[in-house]
Formats: sequence, structure tokens, C-alpha cells
Amino acid sequence: MSKKKKQKLPYLVGSKWTARQKTCGWRHLQVINRQNRGKWVFAEIVASCDPNTRFWINAKQLKNDSLWQPGWKTLSEIQNPEDLNDDDFTLETFIK
Repeated sequence: MSKKKKQKLPYLVGSKWTARQKTCGWRHLQVINRQNRGKWVFAEIVASCDPNTRFWINAKQLKNDSLWQPGWKTLSEIQNPEDLNDDDFTLETFIK
């Protein structure tokens, strides 16, 4: 009997993200696809306002708070992150 491996980042597809800096001209992006490559997980990301703007990144980069914030944030929320309520935010909280 083989044991099934637990999937890394199971709620990645459909998750929404805000880039701290404009990325390909946009800040609000959404994960539309994922690919497992050995020990790596990659996320295909599309700009929310331009479906032609899409790219792949290592999904681990989404955990980097200096680059990404989970959910779609306003400019004021990006510039003043201390105003956000930090009630046990985790990656899994925002990618459901």
C-alpha cells in the first residue's frame, strides 16, 4: 500500500496577490495554474486587468512579504502595512 504525498500549497490556484512593486505593469494578480517540478512548485500568474499579461514564478516567492501581499490591497494598504490587522495571517488563509 503506497502512501499518498501531501500536496504542497494545495490552495494555490485561484489565490489573489498584490505585488509590492508593479510587476509587468500591474500590481493585482491571480494564480491560474500550477506545475510541480520535482521539489519545486511553480505558479502561473495573470494580471487581473489584463489576461494577456501572464508569467510563471516559483510559488515560494509568494511567501516573500517584501515582494507580495496575499489578497488584493489598495495603494494605502501597500504603503502602510502596519494598518493591516495581523490576526494570524498565513499563506493558506489567503489562497483558499
